[in-house]
Amino acid sequence: MKLFYVSLFICLASCKSLTKNKNSEIDIKAVASITSFDLDKEIKNCEAQLNQAVPKLTDLTKHPRLIETNATEWKEIPNGRLVWTSGFYPGILWYMYDLTKEERWKEEAIKRTEVFEDFKTINEHHDIGFMMFPAYGNGYIFGDKKEYKDILLTSAESLASRYNPNVGTIRSWSNKMHPRWQQHITIIDNMLNLELLFWASKNGGDQQYYDIAVKHAETTMANHFRPDYTSWHVIEYDSISGDVLNRHTKQGYGDDSRWSRGQAWGIYGYTMVYRETGDKKFLDFAQKLTDRYLELLPEDYIPHWDFDIDTIKDDDRDASAAAIVASGLLELSTYMENKTLQQKYYNAAIRMLESLSSDKYSGVGKADSFLLHSTGAKSLGHEIDVALIYADYYYIEALDRLKKLGRSN
Repeated sequence: MKLFYVSLFICLASCKSLTKNKNSEIDIKAVASITSFDLDKEIKNCEAQLNQAVPKLTDLTKHPRLIETNATEWKEIPNGRLVWTSGFYPGILWYMYDLTKEERWKEEAIKRTEVFEDFKTINEHHDIGFMMFPAYGNGYIFGDKKEYKDILLTSAESLASRYNPNVGTIRSWSNKMHPRWQQHITIIDNMLNLELLFWASKNGGDQQYYDIAVKHAETTMANHFRPDYTSWHVIEYDSISGDVLNRHTKQGYGDDSRWSRGQAWGIYGYTMVYRETGDKKFLDFAQKLTDRYLELLPEDYIPHWDFDIDTIKDDDRDASAAAIVASGLLELSTYMENKTLQQKYYNAAIRMLESLSSDKYSGVGKADSFLLHSTGAKSLGHEIDVALIYADYYYIEALDRLKKLGRSN
């Protein structure tokens, strides 16, 4: 594989676009990293995987969710109102369009996006952000689909309706969905849904959406994290007083364990909140979460599904967590004024991408996915050592971000 210099241009990196900020003039040599990661090759590999998969995915009432262990094709599930993963496949197609500018990917993305417009009124849970923003948000930004604006604004209104001012967070789940918890539940995953609210507040929506997103981030920062900057998964609040009642897990090894994808949501989420607010307390917190996460990683930088599992097995990795963090760190690195920190986070992201694209974790030649070896919820006994659609989404997002950061051969 050809060696080249990947140059980190310090830009203001959003999930969708890159525009220069005051730190754009830097010493490139100080932050350049020699790497064997071949970005062009990996983009082509992703396109080849989609060329292989798309003709098989013809049922517009369903979306690809996972590829079972030792299987080769995506298992599709219905685009239900309670299914949080429906937006990732169209989101992947929008990223492929952005990377290649080929109209066929735009056409396929439109077709797969517009089948669930009615989901804009979902208020049963917080996942409307995951469902709508990768699809309609990417379509609005990459595909110039201005007609998606009203759909996104309605989606933001639906999400904001779940905010409880007594608690200071958006309620994640309803009691009917998760009867173990009787009051106001907020999970760490919810941090990523805030991007929909921030976007809406800047694009004609209620300015209160911004305030809700900030307050949610602040409350989560205060209550969701341990002194060592690792996260619980589920916090149960008293709906009236706002007091913390319980700290639990749904997908981690135990209530007090460190579920790796939960840590990933936190890193990505607080990096995004800093981008949207410019408040340095969120940047500082994202750094602290990242530094602790990096300390816990195994040698190849692909975490086990929980950092506290008793016995390490071959099927214990979670490539989805690595993909989320890799994408988040590419953005985080652009906010570092200290060149050593720029290089630290950037090189960590590249190291994750190198492992994800290696024969061990790549789906190329084995299945229709970009990545293998993710874990959905081993504690619940499902989606163990599988390909997951959201792992592929954050992987291609990372490639898109890396391309926008720029490189010189």
